Amino acid sequence: MATHQPLPTPRMFVFDMDGTLARSKTPMDGEMDALLCQLLERCQVAIIGGGWLPVFQWQVLDRLSASPEQLVRLHLMPTSSAKYLHYDEGAWKEVYALELSKEERARILQAFEDAFKQVGYTHPETLYGDVIEDRGTQITFSALGQEAPIELKDAWKGSALDRRREIVEAMQPLLPDFEIKIPGKTSIDITRKGVDKGYGVQQLHERLGVPIDHMIFVGDALYEGGNDEPVKRTGICAIAVKDVEETKALIRGWLR
Repeated sequence: MATHQPLPTPRMFVFDMDGTLARSKTPMDGEMDALLCQLLERCQVAIIGGGWLPVFQWQVLDRLSASPEQLVRLHLMPTSSAKYLHYDEGAWKEVYALELSKEERARILQAFEDAFKQVGYTHPETLYGDVIEDRGTQITFSALGQEAPIELKDAWKGSALDRRREIVEAMQPLLPDFEIKIPGKTSIDITRKGVDKGYGVQQLHERLGVPIDHMIFVGDALYEGGNDEPVKRTGICAIAVKDVEETKALIRGWLR
């Protein structure tokens, strides 16, 4: 495991979802639940992930044993912060939702088709669910399908079959007014221009009044082109982890 410098005392932790709090498209485990509940006793916690709200519900909320008093310190930002929800008066309430228009969705879908042709990309013979999913505030491409087993996704990422960077390079001139990011293992996420995880951090800062230098971001895709990388422009203390176990170690270290 990589070693990290001692953490400053933050007022807010901001976490990526897949690969950071839970394995890709896999529910959060009991140990992570306990650690998050302990964090929520002490400070604000936000989760910014590429998945949409039903995935957040299944991966985190259905597994989280936090009390209502703890939940008021939890902030959810699905679809790369294109949506923001906060727990208030016993229910999750939408703070904002930056929905894509019908015309924007059509442009994005056409850009995918054009990019596939340009780079000569063909889909795998076996697919597990939809390859392109309309999440309302985000369009997401999953090379093996939205329901692909984690073992297959692990093997596919970074292999000769993983041509996401070529696809993104072909799409960028077609969609100059959109954000196109490579998250996780098999996906490409598209939101409106300027709407990314850096946008989410800035919204948390402005809406909650928490100084950026009192926040810590933890994610597994802080590399160039990764969908966590945009948080760096905010100046937030950003810590890269390689997997869920390293995230747990970081939280345990801070709690001590």
